[in-house]
Amino acid sequence: MKKIYVIIFLLSQTVLAYAQGTVEGLVADEKSAEALAGAHIILAGRSTGVIADEYGNFRIKNLENGSYTLEVTFVGYDRYRLTFEIENEGTTRIDVRLKSGDIQLADVTISASDEKTMNTFSPLDIRLRPTNTSQDILRMIPGLFIAQHAGGGKAEQIFLRGFDIDHGTDINLEVDGMPVNMVSHAHGQGYSDLHFVIPEVVSLVDFNKGPYYADKGDFTTAGFVDFQTKSYLDNNFVKLEGGQFGTARSVAGIDLTPAKNNNTKAFVASEYFRSNGYVESPQDFNRVNIQSKISTTLRNNDNLSAALSYFSSRWNASGQIPTRAVAAGLITRFGSIDDTEGGRTSRANLNIKHRHEFRNGSYLAQQLYAVRYDFKLYSNFTFFLRDPENGDQIRQKENRMIYGYKASYSASGSLFGKVLRTETGAGVRLDDVNDISLSNTVKREFLTDIKRGDVTEANVNAFVSESLILTSKWSVSAAARLDYFNFRYSDRIEGGTRTAAKAIVSPKVTVNYQASPNVHIYLRSGMGFHSNDARVVIEQNTDILPRAYGADLGTNAKITDKLLVNFALWRLDLDQEFVYVGDEGIVEPSGKTKREGIDLSLRYEILPWLFGDADVNLTRARAKGEPEGAAYIPLAPRMSSIGGLSFHLKNGFNGSVRYRYLGDRAANEENSVIAKGYVLADAVVNYTRRAFEIGVSAENIFNIDWNEAQFDTQSRLMDEIQPVSEIHFTPGTPFFAKLKFCLFF
Repeated sequence: MKKIYVIIFLLSQTVLAYAQGTVEGLVADEKSAEALAGAHIILAGRSTGVIADEYGNFRIKNLENGSYTLEVTFVGYDRYRLTFEIENEGTTRIDVRLKSGDIQLADVTISASDEKTMNTFSPLDIRLRPTNTSQDILRMIPGLFIAQHAGGGKAEQIFLRGFDIDHGTDINLEVDGMPVNMVSHAHGQGYSDLHFVIPEVVSLVDFNKGPYYADKGDFTTAGFVDFQTKSYLDNNFVKLEGGQFGTARSVAGIDLTPAKNNNTKAFVASEYFRSNGYVESPQDFNRVNIQSKISTTLRNNDNLSAALSYFSSRWNASGQIPTRAVAAGLITRFGSIDDTEGGRTSRANLNIKHRHEFRNGSYLAQQLYAVRYDFKLYSNFTFFLRDPENGDQIRQKENRMIYGYKASYSASGSLFGKVLRTETGAGVRLDDVNDISLSNTVKREFLTDIKRGDVTEANVNAFVSESLILTSKWSVSAAARLDYFNFRYSDRIEGGTRTAAKAIVSPKVTVNYQASPNVHIYLRSGMGFHSNDARVVIEQNTDILPRAYGADLGTNAKITDKLLVNFALWRLDLDQEFVYVGDEGIVEPSGKTKREGIDLSLRYEILPWLFGDADVNLTRARAKGEPEGAAYIPLAPRMSSIGGLSFHLKNGFNGSVRYRYLGDRAANEENSVIAKGYVLADAVVNYTRRAFEIGVSAENIFNIDWNEAQFDTQSRLMDEIQPVSEIHFTPGTPFFAKLKFCLFF
């Protein structure tokens, strides 16, 4: 391993000339010593700054001898200032401990190298908003909506930037750098189930939109979301929650850090959740989660962490129901046609991360992970369309192992006297999917196999990214990513094994301009891709890695000390779209598409204890090469908005009132069938003290009727002669309230 470090170090010296005047350090929480990834570090009087990495480390080079004032900010913490000296072009180390405080937008720093101003959510934001599962945290992302349509245990349907992403086809989801998206999944390409994450151990959620990030590969077209979990619990806790519809939840977290050991941190957390749901047929939904992590600092200041987790759930579901059945009084909007839908799933994860820092401040990060995954889902989308006697229920199932390794090397130096930041990386992922099948069933009893086989899919990748600070106002980043995929499918029904392979290069460029100390303008352009299902690639001879082409022109601006605005104009073109096929319960590839839109985000500090936010997203999505009247993309959102008020009083009361709006949208290519929109309001109020917290939360506080998931599907009921194509929907939750009590010790 030492030889590898030496080789990388020597190679770096051939392209980078390192300046000697340097300030470096670590940013962490004052109480818990938790690293504050995403904290902003800037030198007073300079436009450009740096952002603390995931370990809380920062480094600013190319400093001449003299006196400087270091400013460190992070939303939800008090601003930190310190004056220091650079002498003899040496290195000054400053370890910063931030004190938790109110959200103050005056502390937010905007700089030309800062691309994360509004994209990292603090633990306070997560705690103040109603969250039943980690999937709900996705709702915090501007413009992103989720919909559940299979009893709570299935991964949510995701909408973002004019995409019906299904369960993850066009968004890259990770947890601590470990992939969530499942390639060549039994239910759909990119299937992403986040229920294995316990919300209470999430420290932050980082996200960004578009295909502009070299370290993010497959599925990064509409954007990415990266969950980071805590490495340390500042309190042991036990939480109990109970609500309507037989809902109960218990969560516990125990700090296992050895006494008087400042270098090692460890915890274990567990969760149990159950609910019958608000539908007439009880869901009998049960979920169990266990998460643990240990992290340590070695003698040479290397960081080493290991995380182990297990998740299992099972549920029943009422599925999507036809509008005509409700209108005719055959069932209520909370009824079902086939109440034997549902499923079970489990996931076990091992995630090991290591970071080595060289003396010159560069570092090598490595990650090794393994995932054991099982899935079984029963669905009936068309009822008696294909089989009038037994019905059309299907079973999709698989079990798989995922093995992965990735490494990245980061350094900061100079090029022609300008600050140059370099990041290179490489990785490999192998999915070994066994007994992936689509079968006909009756009340979950097996009838016949439609498809059955084994998939092996490998992805080898590498990337390089160079960021150059040209002046105090201008910086530019150029990057390229190489991905190679190899697909193998063994058919257990017809026999035989077939393979396919392809490589793709994705270039990316970002230009940043600091128009003033409070206005940052950026232009991003780049290519990305989403891979296709191995079976589709081999059987239909379709494009293996269809490209995405994106461009964003936007600004982060601090209008006043209390008002922060993000505005972006964007466009995204895809070489191949995925379209939901209701009568098969799958997605299939189609033609080229284009999307363009406007994103607007506002953050406003109304009072020191009252914080407002609003996000508005407008999108126009069309298929290319189709007549104007038949070019709509089914279920693509046209307009959406989320926002609300959050408060945090010094007497212990805190909470929020929030809204979600999703406008009407086309349900078919001709826009002749409309998926109805909705606007909902949620609220949460907590009373928090040092030793305990009590609270109440409510969803859909005005108890409106709304449809969470909607599809234009052709189906036939048992007593019908001819099939009917119309909206099939899953009803959204009615008014739902729950109480919670949490004990800290």
